[in-house]
Amino acid sequence: MSISVVIHTYNSEKYLEECLQSVSLADEVLICDMYSNDKTIEIAQKHGCKIVYHENLGFADPARNFAISQTSGDWVLVVDSDEIIPKELFEYLKELISTPQPPEVVFIPRKNFVFGKPMRALYPNSILRFFKKGAISFSDKVHCMPKILSSFERHKIDPKREELAIIHYNYDIIDSFVSRTNKYTTLELEKLLKRNKKFSLSYAIFRPFGEFIKRYILKKGFLDGIHGFILAVLLTYYEFLTYIKLWEYEKNNIYTGSQ
Repeated sequence: MSISVVIHTYNSEKYLEECLQSVSLADEVLICDMYSNDKTIEIAQKHGCKIVYHENLGFADPARNFAISQTSGDWVLVVDSDEIIPKELFEYLKELISTPQPPEVVFIPRKNFVFGKPMRALYPNSILRFFKKGAISFSDKVHCMPKILSSFERHKIDPKREELAIIHYNYDIIDSFVSRTNKYTTLELEKLLKRNKKFSLSYAIFRPFGEFIKRYILKKGFLDGIHGFILAVLLTYYEFLTYIKLWEYEKNNIYTGSQ
């Protein structure tokens, strides 16, 4: 059984070298690039990757189905360019698919590093990233779970096995969080409009507050010290910004995204 790794890139030179080194055991590595203008392609070529291109829509989700269709492997591992795949995880997945009746869909825990520190409040963040080709379809909306196309068997890696977690260099500095938040909350607004969601003051108050309680208290972000507090506040801001953009849209019909 062969494994293809799919990596979406746009000006991804910062972590791409380390990312590609971590998936060197794959039978195929496919880079789906959105017309980078840094050294991304140069790095990919050095590692012998197959390279395809997709229109830059500001986030990777719409390109995932296209990229997967270009792979030749029986199984697909989707990796972001700022993620690292531990050797233990890759060996675990290879062993898993060598069993007589392997699960077709695998959820993998992810260890998110924020401001240089792994965050308890964002763990295990289990995500569907490994699957038999043809088992799932990705949404064209941001931050949506892929659709499992049939009653395939699912497997979730035990979060207690942290050595099997994907390493994700999420945000290095606050500025990157703020700039990406503006873009992603506009995309979140698009999802709310598609669902015909209406603005509610109580929702705009309690949804962000609930996010803070979840991340800082329930997910034990307080154990991460000042890092945990700052992250909880920033995620609260993310939720609040999403809903006041909905308020702005209803009040002034102002929307900067595409419907």
